[in-house]
Amino acid sequence: MIEAVWLVDPLSLRILAVNRAAADLLGLAPDELVGKPAIELTATPEDQFFWEDVAAGLVDGIHSETLLRGADGLALPVERRVSRVWPESGLAVYVVGIRDLRQQRRTEDELENLVAELRATLEATADGILVTDRSGTICNYNRHFAAMWDVPEELLLKRNDRALSVHLASRMLDASSYEKRLLEIDGSPLMESSDVLVLATGRLLERVSRPQYCKGQASGRVFSFRDITQSVDAESRLRLAAKVFESSADAIFITDSSLRILAVNPGCECLTVSDQSQLKGQSASNLFQDARDPELLVRAQEVLHDVGLWRGQVWLNRVGRVACAVDLSWVLVRDDQGVVLHTIGFFKDLTEELATQKRIEQLAYSDALTGLPNKLLLSQRVSFALRMAERHGSQFGVFFLDLDHFKNINDSLGHVFGDRVLVEVAERIKRCLRDADTLCRLGGDDFVIFVQEMDARGAEVLAHRILDLMAQAFMIEETSFSVGCSIGIALYPADGRSLDELIKCADTAMYLVKERGRGSFRFYQPQMNVDLLSRMKMDHAMRRAMDQGLFHLHYQPQISLANGQLLGVEALIRWSDSELGHVSPVSFIPLAEASGFIITIGTWVLKEAVRQAVLWHDRGRPVTVSVNVSALQFQQADFVEIIANVLIASGLPPHLLELELTESILVRDANETLSRLHALAALGVALSIDDFGTGYSSLAYLKKFPISKLKIDRSFVMGLPDDEGDRAIVSATIGMARGLKLKVVAEGVETVAQRDYLAGLNCESFQGFLCSPGLPADEFERLMASLPQG
Repeated sequence: MIEAVWLVDPLSLRILAVNRAAADLLGLAPDELVGKPAIELTATPEDQFFWEDVAAGLVDGIHSETLLRGADGLALPVERRVSRVWPESGLAVYVVGIRDLRQQRRTEDELENLVAELRATLEATADGILVTDRSGTICNYNRHFAAMWDVPEELLLKRNDRALSVHLASRMLDASSYEKRLLEIDGSPLMESSDVLVLATGRLLERVSRPQYCKGQASGRVFSFRDITQSVDAESRLRLAAKVFESSADAIFITDSSLRILAVNPGCECLTVSDQSQLKGQSASNLFQDARDPELLVRAQEVLHDVGLWRGQVWLNRVGRVACAVDLSWVLVRDDQGVVLHTIGFFKDLTEELATQKRIEQLAYSDALTGLPNKLLLSQRVSFALRMAERHGSQFGVFFLDLDHFKNINDSLGHVFGDRVLVEVAERIKRCLRDADTLCRLGGDDFVIFVQEMDARGAEVLAHRILDLMAQAFMIEETSFSVGCSIGIALYPADGRSLDELIKCADTAMYLVKERGRGSFRFYQPQMNVDLLSRMKMDHAMRRAMDQGLFHLHYQPQISLANGQLLGVEALIRWSDSELGHVSPVSFIPLAEASGFIITIGTWVLKEAVRQAVLWHDRGRPVTVSVNVSALQFQQADFVEIIANVLIASGLPPHLLELELTESILVRDANETLSRLHALAALGVALSIDDFGTGYSSLAYLKKFPISKLKIDRSFVMGLPDDEGDRAIVSATIGMARGLKLKVVAEGVETVAQRDYLAGLNCESFQGFLCSPGLPADEFERLMASLPQG
């Protein structure tokens, strides 16, 4: 068989050329394949991740079994090998060799089915079966044999022929006679035998032994064992059956061949509310009915006569009582010639069982709080919809909806109130949906909506409808409030072919809405998975970098505009990675803040900066070191304690440490922030506001907070001295700071004109590339030595 081959461009990952075998395999013409992205023909996550890694330059090849998607959309099993080759110097191409595995799979399936049929035949027999070879070694046995001989679990899990033989002998009443007879049978390979074994438990087993032949020669032996204890004890069992008939909790009736009742047990009298004299002679069919299916009993009698057994749920007629549901088992009894002698019916009341089942189904398939379908019921509905969509080529949508800032409601108003909000939210969303659609609560404040027969335009309309309705104020217990939501949308079949895939894609799209401001919706796009994978890799690399000591600090000076002296230094984190190179803080700091790892990073920066400040202090060159503090780091309950412990452990004079806080920190929970700032000020550390003017500072808070310095953001400095707006903002900020007796540092100063303009406004100091970028500690020390001394 000719192997299918693609040539794939290493940059665009599009197919450059294919052979005829490749086109025939996928059911497409060669010109239809050329130019198509290789990833579009994949059908497994492994291949999708592989081509994404190829695009990222992480891998060169792969060899494994996988699935490709043919022209009919079906997955084809193949063996796929991808290699990068250079047909010309400097020109690379990926060669994809593909071998069709469909025939191999069919052959394997046929062999597996044959083995399964043989195993099923062995297990289906009512006898216990033991198979040995010529030497007496055990080859196989079925479950009936294991149960009949009470084979220990350890022998079922781990084969041990000697131990099994010893166990069988130990079960016998006369072990020596058993082993002697077994030797006689083994000594005659062609002998057929039949005997009765008496077990120590009193049970009787009939053993039949026949030789097994292969190519005309005896190759082993098959033993069959049948428990004949019951047939030997039939008379006693009949007496016992009579007692069971009388004392059974189930209702039992016996009829003649024409279904006229001959006898009933007390349970039948109780359940039918009729005594034996009233029931005798009646047709058993008159006891039962089904209003929804009047012909049910007619069909039941036909099945009873043809098969010998009928079982089902019917309604029992009761004198002076409401009919009740019962589970009826009706058995036909024939003699040895096949003539019908009697029928026996067993039935029991299902009233409590049905009520319990209804409650269990309600709990199993619905959310206990909102009554909405849960994921199990959603899965069943989507499974049916998937089959219909595949058959008719239709579309449907899956929405993932998450409430915005719902935690604030739980934290402020309590979880009981929050539960009532979830119920109200569920009712609002349901008003936007059709009867054929399904709203499911996954848990917490996460909802999934399954929308039948929905394209992208319809999904967009529905998303707007939900957002508009959710935007209306809620009113619970005279409390008015708002609850927004973020929605991610995935469409079948473009975004996935299973419920889990569609929910995953919709969830990914929803989180992108969260990242970009909330309160909107977004359709899933494949690039989102690439971005998510990139963030995951960056997060892992960032944590690994902390463990491996790949972070270090650079120091940027803050220079006096009056005399050029060094007034302070800001510690700036840097990351150098062997794989990623120099990673900008702009890339990893937002990720660290989103994941919470910023707390670990911030603590490390604090300790490292303080360590360096101590070294400079001990060398007689004390300088104030500024450290940036994230909002999440500042909100930790032990933040002040950490600062105090670091100062005590290092011995650094507190006034040589300055904490730079963002405006967002100051406007959150003003009372708690004020208390924490005063606690920090009491330690003796300096406090400044970083990137001033980019947030939402309150001038009233600036008066109360123990802040000593404002840092004007570089975005207002870049346009100086030409930009009129920047001039007004910077001038106003410096004037306000002077009025509040605060120092001012201008960030991002890169030109002499900017420096001179700031000096003309009596700005105290500046930092930026005009003086120096951030430098490693040793280079900064040389710069420090070159600056004017105070």
